[in-house]
Amino acid sequence: MFYVVLLAMVAAFLALRLYSVLGRRSGHEQPLPKPAEERVAAATLPRTIDMASEPREPALRAFDTGAEAGLRQIVQAEPGFDVARFIEGSKAAYRMVLEAFWRGDEAALRELALPEVEAAFAQAIEARRAAGHTLDNRLVSIERVRIASASVVNGEARITVRFDADIAAVTRDAEGQVIAGSTSDAVETHDVWTFVRTLRSPDPNWLLADTDEA
Repeated sequence: MFYVVLLAMVAAFLALRLYSVLGRRSGHEQPLPKPAEERVAAATLPRTIDMASEPREPALRAFDTGAEAGLRQIVQAEPGFDVARFIEGSKAAYRMVLEAFWRGDEAALRELALPEVEAAFAQAIEARRAAGHTLDNRLVSIERVRIASASVVNGEARITVRFDADIAAVTRDAEGQVIAGSTSDAVETHDVWTFVRTLRSPDPNWLLADTDEA
């Protein structure tokens, strides 16, 4: 059964697995979840990253049409799954993974990603260290999050999410001098990440399975 993230727990569990952002049920859900059709069709995307607030403007559909069938499969397999809450959790996961990579925290990345993805991160971190470089990056804002596709294959759920964000990216040398990027300008980024989880597994963790640019 899926769990729902608690806003108050996000900061305390930033070093934990994706369970902390795509998991953890609050205990305040309705005893009987809405039918799968209602929860998928009614899913909306808040305009801000405040997980406690409701959208103040007309909500946006949170997923592409092509993702609907896969989301219905996931909801039917695990009725506790909620599309809107998954999107809120994916935004927190996006920040966690980026910040862990930027600071070179390989231990945190191992808890957040599949081995092959973590290995790619580790290789990039090692190359950065060998060059004597450090990243002084900052996630300025997440402008838009949308589920691009969803599927269930052999009992494994896969959800691909597009993140449109503004990032201030700065690379410094061993002396701390800026050699690339800007401390004052943010760059528009468009990332497409895929998260996976075995349905009906006692392990509630979603793991990062793939990263790409849109």
